[in-house]
Amino acid sequence: MKTISQYQEQLQYSEVYISDMVSLKKIFIQSTGAKKVTAGFGIPFLLIKKKNEIMGFASLIINEKGGIGFTIYEKKNLTPSEKKNFALRAEAYSKKNSTPNFRNPEQLKSSIHQMIDWLND
Repeated sequence: MKTISQYQEQLQYSEVYISDMVSLKKIFIQSTGAKKVTAGFGIPFLLIKKKNEIMGFASLIINEKGGIGFTIYEKKNLTPSEKKNFALRAEAYSKKNSTPNFRNPEQLKSSIHQMIDWLND
């Protein structure tokens, strides 16, 4: 009997840098169908890569209750288990981070508006 081994691509997680913003903006627009960046884009803080290609990102947002939450935007190439692992990693990262955007909803709102203005110029 022949055994087929499956190669699993190595995923990389990293913090978001300013140089990533063009790629993240494209992923957001493709996944939401928006024409430009909206408040739903939030403040990206963590991304996932396969073979040095950004596949998705986690972003801080203001949730329906006015508190801080996060959402994930991604390309369609992630498997359900990859999505779940990324969400768990993003949750752990956001819980241990103590900077104002992660703890102060008013600061986050201000940062999101500045980000939107910058990306839509």
